Amino acid sequence: MRPASTVLPPPRQNRLLAMLPEAEFARLQPQLEPAPLPLGMAVYESGDQQGFVYFPTTAIVSLLYVMEDGSSAEIAIVGNEGVVGVALFMGGESTPSRAVVQSAGHAYRMRARVVKLEFDRGGELQHLLLRYTQALITQMAQTAVCNRHHAIEQQLCRWLLLSLDRLSTNELSMTQELIANMLGVRREGVTEAAGMLQAAGLIHYSRGRITVLDRPGLEALACECYAVVKRETDRLLAPPS
Repeated sequence: MRPASTVLPPPRQNRLLAMLPEAEFARLQPQLEPAPLPLGMAVYESGDQQGFVYFPTTAIVSLLYVMEDGSSAEIAIVGNEGVVGVALFMGGESTPSRAVVQSAGHAYRMRARVVKLEFDRGGELQHLLLRYTQALITQMAQTAVCNRHHAIEQQLCRWLLLSLDRLSTNELSMTQELIANMLGVRREGVTEAAGMLQAAGLIHYSRGRITVLDRPGLEALACECYAVVKRETDRLLAPPS
């Protein structure tokens, strides 16, 4: 028997897998391999052919675009609502972005060959993957708009809320330098924005750990981008009535 600390989260802790009909999930379950995702792990690199898709259960993965000078910006995050590796089943095989674990945890992965066969079957998994891809595109588009038009503190609120939605706790382990890399802004800007949120009693930040103290207050301060992404994700991934 495993110690309690190493018990794996069940596959259906992933929202997409949870929405599969019982018979289809039972058929696919043997193809799901447990995959620990440690902090900072590159799930895939820019231009690499992807060998697996990952269904996170407790981990969060950042999709990043890295510039030639080494600077980067996050274009989307994926947690227990989705899947990492959409290029594989959409026919592209690779993508210019890279996927890096932002919050350590677990996932289940499925081999490329199996995913392609299942997608081509045209069953419920295909429908779920296509709807999720639309939600991911919405998040990417809204992130681009947010980064162009909204203040850093609003971007930080959006990022914190999207991360919280994918975690079972109100705490995140993340340094200001890493947040700056995710948002594509200067660290000084993140320091100032985090200080403002802490002074307002919305978060507590200490030694690389952010605790959200007032989520409604955070939502009130965030721009409309967070609500747009959440509403569209919930609409597209709503369970059948």
